[in-house]
Amino acid sequence: MAGSITPYDTARGRRYRVRYRKPDKSQTDKRGFKTKKDAELFLATVTLSKARGEYLDPTEGRKTLAAFKEAWEAERLAPLKPSSRHAMETAWRVHVEPRWGGREIAGIKRTEIASWVSELSNEKSAQTVRRIMFVLSGVLAIAAREHSIPRNPAVGVQLPAKRRKSPRYLTHAQVATLSGCARNESESALIELFAYSGPRWGEAVAIRVRHLNMLRRRIRIEDNAVIVKGVYEIGTPKSGAAREIPIPPHLVNRIARLCEAKGPDAFVFGDGAAPTPYPHATSGWFVGTVRRAREKDPTIPVITPHDLRHTAASLAVSSGAHVKAVQRMLGHASAAMTLDVYADLFDDDLEAVAQAMSAARAAAVS
Repeated sequence: MAGSITPYDTARGRRYRVRYRKPDKSQTDKRGFKTKKDAELFLATVTLSKARGEYLDPTEGRKTLAAFKEAWEAERLAPLKPSSRHAMETAWRVHVEPRWGGREIAGIKRTEIASWVSELSNEKSAQTVRRIMFVLSGVLAIAAREHSIPRNPAVGVQLPAKRRKSPRYLTHAQVATLSGCARNESESALIELFAYSGPRWGEAVAIRVRHLNMLRRRIRIEDNAVIVKGVYEIGTPKSGAAREIPIPPHLVNRIARLCEAKGPDAFVFGDGAAPTPYPHATSGWFVGTVRRAREKDPTIPVITPHDLRHTAASLAVSSGAHVKAVQRMLGHASAAMTLDVYADLFDDDLEAVAQAMSAARAAAVS
C-alpha cells in the first residue's frame, strides 16, 4: 500500500495525517493538512518521487551544513595539493562555517547565497570570493548527491569575474641590471634563472643538485616547495608532471659554482639545507634588489619574482620560440593556456609571420 490518510481533530478544526513508508521501509508521517485533497496530493507526490528515485527524506533536510563537512574533506580536500588544501580549509573556517555551518541544509536559498556573494565582493578580491564559493558549493553538492536537498542552490549564482593583471616584462638589459644589484651570487643567479628559464618560485627553490644535468644544460623540475602555515612542504609541480627546463649557457658556470661542496640532495639556491625563503613583499631581498636596480635604470618597473617568469616567456617569444616550446618550458597544461596568458606577445609574433609570408610571396612570384 502506498500509504494511508487519517483524519484527526484539533482545536482549530479537522486535520489530516499521511502515513507512508520511506525507501528504506521505515514508516513516517506528515500531519497538518487542512483538507483531504491536500493530503492526497502530498501522498501522490511522495509515491511518484519514490518511484523515480527522487525521494527526499524531510529529516535529511533538517541537517546542518556542517554535518556534511567530514564528507567534503574526504572527497574534495584529500586529493588537493597542500597549499590548495590549506586555502580551502581557511575559506571554510573563516567564511563559510560562521555564516552557513549551523543552517539547516533545506533552508539555504539561492537568493541568500547571491546576496552573500555581493557582500563579499565589496570586501574581497574576485579570486578570494570564488574560492569561498567553491567551498560552499562543494559542500552543498554533496548534500544534493545524498538526496538531502533536491538541488545545489549555489549553482548558477553569478560570481565576480577574475581580472588578470597585465604581465610586466623586462628587456635583456634590464634583467642584467636587476641581477647585478642582487646581494649575492645565489640571488643573482636565481633572478637570471627566473628570467631565462621561467620556473615558478616553488619549483626554482626546490631544485636540488641531483636535478641538474650540466652536460645537457637541463634542469629536471620534479619538486615544488610550497609554504603552508609558514613552513615549506615539498610536493609535485603545479601541472603534476615533471618537466625539463633549459639552463641558459651564460648561467652554466654560475650555477655550477653554487653546487660546489654540496651533496646531491642539497638545494642549489641558498645554504643548501632548505629551500630559499620567499622574500617579504615589502622588506625582503627582492624588493631591495628592485629598488637598487631602479636607481640605476628608472625604466625598470616595480616587479615581483613572478614577473620574471613572464619575462622568460617574452624573451623566448621574441627570440622566435614556438608556442609549444614556451608551453613546455613554463609547465602550462596546454598551448592554449600559454596563448591565453601571453596573447599580447603572440600578437606581435603573428605580425612578424604575416610580414615574412608577404616577403616570401613577393620572392616567389617575382
